[in-house]
Amino acid sequence: MRRKIRSIWKMSDLRLVIFDVDGTLVDSQEMIFDAFSFAYKGLGLAVPKRDHALSFVGMSLDKIFPALSPDLSEATHGALAQGYRDAYFHIRKARGSNATSPFFPGAKAVLDALRSEDWTVMAVATGKSKRGLDKLIEGYGLEGYFQSQQTADHHPSKPHPAMVQACLDETGVDAGRTVMIGDTTFDIDMGRAAGVKTIGVSWGYHPTEDLQADAIIYDFASLPAMIDELIGPPA
Repeated sequence: MRRKIRSIWKMSDLRLVIFDVDGTLVDSQEMIFDAFSFAYKGLGLAVPKRDHALSFVGMSLDKIFPALSPDLSEATHGALAQGYRDAYFHIRKARGSNATSPFFPGAKAVLDALRSEDWTVMAVATGKSKRGLDKLIEGYGLEGYFQSQQTADHHPSKPHPAMVQACLDETGVDAGRTVMIGDTTFDIDMGRAAGVKTIGVSWGYHPTEDLQADAIIYDFASLPAMIDELIGPPA
């Protein structure tokens, strides 16, 4: 029924809402830092300070470790990335759930509300792997929520605009009717580079004063109204 109803809207009426995942939709700090710690300890290296390590979340793994530990060799960066992947997989498996990171308060309710709007299309642009995103979607029953799913496997690292551009191409929605929602400068800079509006969230990995987004929200309940303000309801 939803697909049939959506078909009555002109393409120019549709709007696209793109979400980052870690730090925006789900609180993954504990799991991510545990994986960082495992990777470094596995190579007998000192674990970086928590806040410093988490400040790079959102970038692709092949970019995180050279930025986080620039004095280490390329081979060591590669070993750290693999150690992180292995740790993340085993931590998720040990917890016995596909949805290992909890939603931030109000996130699922807003996703449900936006999904009910026949003029709104949702997508994700995340530094996660496709496997990691698939597990999260499966664990939370989000199949069918996101009509474009862009991950680190197939794109340059944020803030390169490739992920957002792919969302635009796949959905056919105009950049002027699109908003990128994220918690880091990588997300906001990516959205800006692709020519879309941006909304920063206050609960993620980077301070709000660093984001320089078109708007900042401090709880999920205020997101729908902010989307309306930036890109409008149906034309």
